[in-house]
Amino acid sequence: MNFEELNLNRQLLNAIEEAGYTEPTEIQWKAIPQILAGHDIIGVAQTGTGKTAAYALPILMKIKYAQGQNPRAVIFGPTRELVMQIETAMKQFAKYTDLRIVALYGGIGTKVQKEQLEKGVDIIVATPGRFLDLYLDEVFVLKEVKTLILDEADKMMDMGFMPQLRKLLEVIPRKRQNLLFSATMSERVERLTEEFLEYPMKIEVTPQATPATLISQKLFKVPNFKTKIHLLEYLIRKDESVTRAIIFVRTKKSADDIYKFINRKTTNTCRIIHANKDQNSRINAMDDFKDGSIKILVATDVASRGIDVREVSHVINFDVPIIYDDYIHRIGRTGRANHTGVAITFATEAEMYHIEKIEKIIRMQIPEEEIPSEVELTETPFEESQEYARELDFYKKKEDPTYKGAFHEKKRDIKPDQKTSSYKPNKYAKTKAFKDKMNPKKSKPTKPKPPKKPKL
Repeated sequence: MNFEELNLNRQLLNAIEEAGYTEPTEIQWKAIPQILAGHDIIGVAQTGTGKTAAYALPILMKIKYAQGQNPRAVIFGPTRELVMQIETAMKQFAKYTDLRIVALYGGIGTKVQKEQLEKGVDIIVATPGRFLDLYLDEVFVLKEVKTLILDEADKMMDMGFMPQLRKLLEVIPRKRQNLLFSATMSERVERLTEEFLEYPMKIEVTPQATPATLISQKLFKVPNFKTKIHLLEYLIRKDESVTRAIIFVRTKKSADDIYKFINRKTTNTCRIIHANKDQNSRINAMDDFKDGSIKILVATDVASRGIDVREVSHVINFDVPIIYDDYIHRIGRTGRANHTGVAITFATEAEMYHIEKIEKIIRMQIPEEEIPSEVELTETPFEESQEYARELDFYKKKEDPTYKGAFHEKKRDIKPDQKTSSYKPNKYAKTKAFKDKMNPKKSKPTKPKPPKKPKL
């Protein structure tokens, strides 16, 4: 099948050809006719399958030309990176039309966005938060909206956007076409579809939550953080197949540490994106990664949404994601556009708990490989091993409240040659907190603290 068989107009066909696309992907040839026919759609498709074009092309086909002052289609994405990606794709496909497409997202002031809207808009691409803010400021009205799209609905649920979406659904005209796209069909997404769509057609192009066949997955069991660093350095330096890689981490601190490490060991080959980086910094990092100026991008999960780069050779999960659907999203950054890719995961003993859960979701066992002999295996520090034990207990107790737990604080053995230091009281020593700490009989027993939630 080619794009002409989908009954698209000449303006769109010219733009598609110019963009270098020759034939539609499975999600495109299945979804586009149904969307053009006016059906509500649930599209279950992984990142990299062409889902943006699957809804962008029929929307552009239906709207056709600029008209009036207010939007006729609204597209919601969970992050500004994804919104920017959708905006770029929409404008690329709308190149030979006069349609006005405006992106709304946080991280920058509202002045420029308001000015764009006041000039008139046909299609809005937005994060729910910024969209709601500008709507409440009465910058635009929604009475002419005929099509509503939710992209990466699973991530929207993970990020807690449901209250905002409910508010928006109350003010957008009920008589509209609804399109929902998601990488997975979780229970929360199922509930969303029941509330959001009317008699939808479900289009699933791959078995749910199954990684693309072009992606080779590998698992390395590692004892600790430092060994992860040594293994990462080995892969970057020694593995010549690593030509363009994205390294995923759970926290901003880990991202910063890895970024500094790589740039210290190599010559300016790495950039970083996470929530604390300003918008220009994140855009510049993405541009450098896309054009090949750098070969490594370090990212947290939220900041990475919307990364659309062809020919990513490797995805490295430095940390195992604790939101299991994120594993699918992460590895889906490679193996795109009929290119093969490699997804490598580092897992400590505590993280193997999550690996087992992920393997159930993807319905396969991730092949385990031995750590190369050249990689230094370091001894796990006492504090780090205790943290792993605490973390494992936390998740096991969360799953099974009757679980008693294996974690217990171990006392350090004092070596014969170690002498206790002389004690000198300070200001803190006079406080109640300090006295309670030093007198355990008076202090209440404490439960093991849950691991800190990563700030993405």
